[in-house]
Amino acid sequence: MASVFSGVLQLTDLDDFITPSQECVKPVKVEKKQGKSVAKIQIEDDGSYVQINQAGQKQKLEKAKITLNDCLACSGCITSAESVLITQQSHEELFKVLRNNKVNEAEKKVVVVVSVSPQSRASLAAFYGLSSSEAGTRLTSFFKGLGVHHVFDTSFSRTFSLLESQREFVERFQRKEQDSKSLPMLTSACPGWICYAEKTHGEFILPYISTTRSPQAMMGSLVKGYFAEQQGLSPQQIYHVAVMPCFDKKLEASRSDFYLNKAESREVDCVITSGEVQKMLEEENVTLNDIQAGPLDTLFSSVKDGEFLSHAGSGSGGYLHHVFTYAAKQIFGEEVKELTYKILRNKDFQEVTLEKDGAVVLSFASTYGFRNIQNLVQKLKRGKSPYHFVEVMACPSGCLNGGGQLKPSPGENPKEFLQKVEALYKAEEARAPEDDGRVAELYQSWLHSVGEQHAKELLHTNYHAVERMTNGLMMKW
Repeated sequence: MASVFSGVLQLTDLDDFITPSQECVKPVKVEKKQGKSVAKIQIEDDGSYVQINQAGQKQKLEKAKITLNDCLACSGCITSAESVLITQQSHEELFKVLRNNKVNEAEKKVVVVVSVSPQSRASLAAFYGLSSSEAGTRLTSFFKGLGVHHVFDTSFSRTFSLLESQREFVERFQRKEQDSKSLPMLTSACPGWICYAEKTHGEFILPYISTTRSPQAMMGSLVKGYFAEQQGLSPQQIYHVAVMPCFDKKLEASRSDFYLNKAESREVDCVITSGEVQKMLEEENVTLNDIQAGPLDTLFSSVKDGEFLSHAGSGSGGYLHHVFTYAAKQIFGEEVKELTYKILRNKDFQEVTLEKDGAVVLSFASTYGFRNIQNLVQKLKRGKSPYHFVEVMACPSGCLNGGGQLKPSPGENPKEFLQKVEALYKAEEARAPEDDGRVAELYQSWLHSVGEQHAKELLHTNYHAVERMTNGLMMKW
């Protein structure tokens, strides 16, 4: 399953899909007794609702609008949420904000900030035949030409996520004897996995999940916190857009945990996918190849000599790689230069181990796709999981194959296109999180100044078991 929100796969795995309820996706009839007569409510093929009286006459009913937060409260229809009417998470909404800014130019209504993920950059680069850095510089020009004020790179905020994940794991490892649910630590950067965990396994699985914010959520802290302060702006005066490979990131941005109650503002106001950026280009009648490269914003971007920097490890952020090498050094004094991955059932389930004095002292795994995730959860429930850490992603092949990524051109093999995306992503120079001096400086100048508790809130989050609700279409009237 590529995405809880989109239900779209680039590489289809029929054994790895959680199907939506049939009641969510096909026309059904619901009968409601009114005395001795029966009124029928029917969903037409176009998705509209009509009420049919005893004489057979149809009356069209008003279509209900469902917010993303409503979706999170439902355990039945999230997998078919393409049909949900989304009014605040779309490229049309970004265009609307930009148009309003032009109309109110004298007032400078909002400062528009766009944060682009490296996975989205690689997908766009593969589609348009560019390098990842070329795609990034041209995207910067495109967005600024539309009226965007700043374009940042979430590889920068991901450095915070990696550093915090490293520290969190070591802390969990050190208390594993006192806390039976401190390990394995399961990554939390994938909102599709988080949504599934909260709704399906609740209180059992949540203690295992890392509290570290995802790169998108970290950038939300940076933009609506540090950046707002530096610019002398309130969070409400900034409209923050994230470009992501995944539709489920829209769900993440809508979480109440990432809403600033005092400022009455979301940390990420809008999420658009890589595919939606392509739509924006088409609607402006241009391609990335037509656009001249522009200077990059370096405030929140990982750039060296005009080229973007990335992180070692997987195309989903490299969490396993960096936490493993950090833990090996900090806990066991072992310098690991290169990781050896062992493929288990399939390429989406791999493990890495560290041996010392003939014994395995660290056992890590990467688990992608819901079939592998379900196997992992079942092992945890039976107390059979051998792992200390698991990088968990909902999409087969991880974030580079996210449901929001661009589709290959007609006639192009999907597997070959994905390989091209992976090659472009891997071509970026990798830098260890500990070597980013500007991130270290922000830890000192910003996070230390706000106090330990507030700093923790800016870098970490919480998860909540979601009570199962009955699908309304399955109720007996």
